[in-house]
Amino acid sequence: MRSTKKPKMIRRDIGRHVLALAKGYPVVTVTGPRQSGKTTLVRMLFPAFDYVNLEIPDVRAEALRDPRGFLLRHAAPVILDEIQHAPMLLSYIQADVDEAQRKGMYVLTGSHQPELQAAITQSLAGRTGLAELLPLSIAEWKSAGMSKPRDQWILEGFMPRLAEGGIEATQLYRDYFRTYVERDARQLINLRDLHAFETFVRLLAGRVGQVLNLSALAGDVGVSSVTLRQWLTALEASYVVTLLKPYYRNFGKRLVKSPKVYFIETGLAAYLLGLRTVEQVGRDPLLGNLFENMVVMEALKTRLNAGKDPDLHFFRDSQGLEVDLLLASGRDLFPFEIKAAFTPGDNLFRGVRRFAELSKEAKRPAVIYAGRTILSETVPSFINFETVGKRLAEIE
Repeated sequence: MRSTKKPKMIRRDIGRHVLALAKGYPVVTVTGPRQSGKTTLVRMLFPAFDYVNLEIPDVRAEALRDPRGFLLRHAAPVILDEIQHAPMLLSYIQADVDEAQRKGMYVLTGSHQPELQAAITQSLAGRTGLAELLPLSIAEWKSAGMSKPRDQWILEGFMPRLAEGGIEATQLYRDYFRTYVERDARQLINLRDLHAFETFVRLLAGRVGQVLNLSALAGDVGVSSVTLRQWLTALEASYVVTLLKPYYRNFGKRLVKSPKVYFIETGLAAYLLGLRTVEQVGRDPLLGNLFENMVVMEALKTRLNAGKDPDLHFFRDSQGLEVDLLLASGRDLFPFEIKAAFTPGDNLFRGVRRFAELSKEAKRPAVIYAGRTILSETVPSFINFETVGKRLAEIE
């Protein structure tokens, strides 16, 4: 039976990219964290496709028991939701698309990146276009007529369910974290010590926007740095955190080589830090770090939604020069300083101005902050954080 119901949703900027992939590939695969809106997106974009949810136990059992018969009963075009639960289907999908030689036959979604990525590499290499959907961007919220003060953005985050109303952000992230720890984390790693794992995640929340030092964290958590590396890999794979790598090409000085850590969902980081009100966010010592986390995620969402490689980095050398965010485009480097302040000032752009003096590749240095946008041709510009997506979208 084919579904014609169109779920209600905020228009997602990645939609154009996903539709373009369907015109060029027989299979489109959309990955991303749980509750980021993957199912709603693909059902909106492909309303005439059959829809199958492989998280439903009896549906999954049917696919595992008779994969060939399952695909005959759910013939293309079809959406297969949470495909990582039945990876053996991919080999049959490969045979189907090779024989049919048609575009836009299958749309797959998945939350567990490592399982899905391994299966795709083995079965669907060259046959599927890939898209990563993160939670709503500020630009998407604003296009739907919704806006918030700076600290409310940080506290509540960007999960699509929040746009529907009826649930408090604290409750959403409490349930989200508990579900993740008790289900996804156990599936991804052989997790024996839940308490130590939760401690590790909470300590990471206290280090957003900072250079990661697993050896130092190992002592605080009480497990080895090797174990923490495994846990961190699982957190990355399941879209809880992401690492921003340093940029060090073409610089002769001794540079920091360790990555910075950020949470995909700023609201989850705020929840793990015990922040429950906007007032608490505004006076928290980590306000600047959380604001930086939000801006870096906005940059990442903008790039992924446009179907572009992120090419995002930070820069820090041994002399103390630091740039919070670098967008690499060809040989050009676009440096951004990120500050939670509302008031512009020379002290906010010292890092990007010094970097622009150091590197001939630097273009259009700017400060992303909470005040109004002030463009300049002579000194670094000031860009309001709510418009950073538009600024980055202009850069190829």
